[in-house]
Amino acid sequence: MSTFVDQVQVLVKAGQGGNGACSFRREKFVPRGGPDGGDGGNGGSIVVKSTTRLSTLLDLRYQKHYEAENGETGGGSNCHGRRGVDVCIPVPVGTMVFDDTTQELLADLTMDGESCVIAKGGLGGRGNSQFATSTNRVPTHFEPGTPGEQRFLRLDLKLLADVGLVGFPNAGKSTLIAAVSAARPKIADYPFTTLTPNLAVVRWTEAQTFVIADIPGLIEGAHEGKGLGFQFLRHIERTSLLIHVIDISEWITEDPVTSFEVMRHELIAYDDTLAARPFAVLGTKVDVKGAGERLERLRKYCQRREIPFFPISAATREGLDDCVRYMGQQVELLRKTPCETNS
Repeated sequence: MSTFVDQVQVLVKAGQGGNGACSFRREKFVPRGGPDGGDGGNGGSIVVKSTTRLSTLLDLRYQKHYEAENGETGGGSNCHGRRGVDVCIPVPVGTMVFDDTTQELLADLTMDGESCVIAKGGLGGRGNSQFATSTNRVPTHFEPGTPGEQRFLRLDLKLLADVGLVGFPNAGKSTLIAAVSAARPKIADYPFTTLTPNLAVVRWTEAQTFVIADIPGLIEGAHEGKGLGFQFLRHIERTSLLIHVIDISEWITEDPVTSFEVMRHELIAYDDTLAARPFAVLGTKVDVKGAGERLERLRKYCQRREIPFFPISAATREGLDDCVRYMGQQVELLRKTPCETNS
């Protein structure tokens, strides 16, 4: 399994334009042949292009420097120099490209095949044939090529998902994804089993699907950098529907209502615009003996505040169909009337 990398810094340098040429036509039977210096070729540019074939920025961690080809110098007989070859950097869909010096957003690639020129190649210089006039028939002047752009870039990957699952470690997020999709994330009975976000496609009707993401590492204080939450909370920003996953089994000492309130506080402390994002609550592991009292406490809390609530068991599939149907219906509604999300 490849390492999940969602932020890298690279140096890119576009090619320099080729110099123009200073040349004169000299043939035995052609008097006053005149200037024939050709133009230099433009330098190659640096282009980033999104693709669904990648899911991480891992390749860019090991190659930190990208340089495009320089344009060739012009030649005699009005021969123009060849243009430098562009360099294309493939990145996953959902990648944002920033100028690391000015913090300017240069590109936000949210669709497969979308591309953007990040560093433009230099212009080729004009040869001396371009400077011939009626009063200057023997020009010796020519132009050098201009340098290409050079930038230090920061690339941030924010996963594109319709539904984001948030919850404390061992709440059952990975088990839920495995139960409703073909994804097979790692599942174990110890905290922080999931160290990278999991993406899965859920089919809720024969012709309709949505993408669900499991955001790992959320604990109290995550917005301050504790645990793994701060590293992966950025991936919540692009989801249109948040699902709070809360373990109601008896061996969890913390009250489920308290768990929900702490979770909401962490999300809003990280990004206050998440308070307006549509959300629902899932009470997981209802098949565990002794979960009834905790389940009712969380259910009544959600009813009083008119929060959609679904008790489920991924192990026995109890309540899964209703939960998936609700998520699918909400996603379709939000696609028709999209709300603004952070980029």
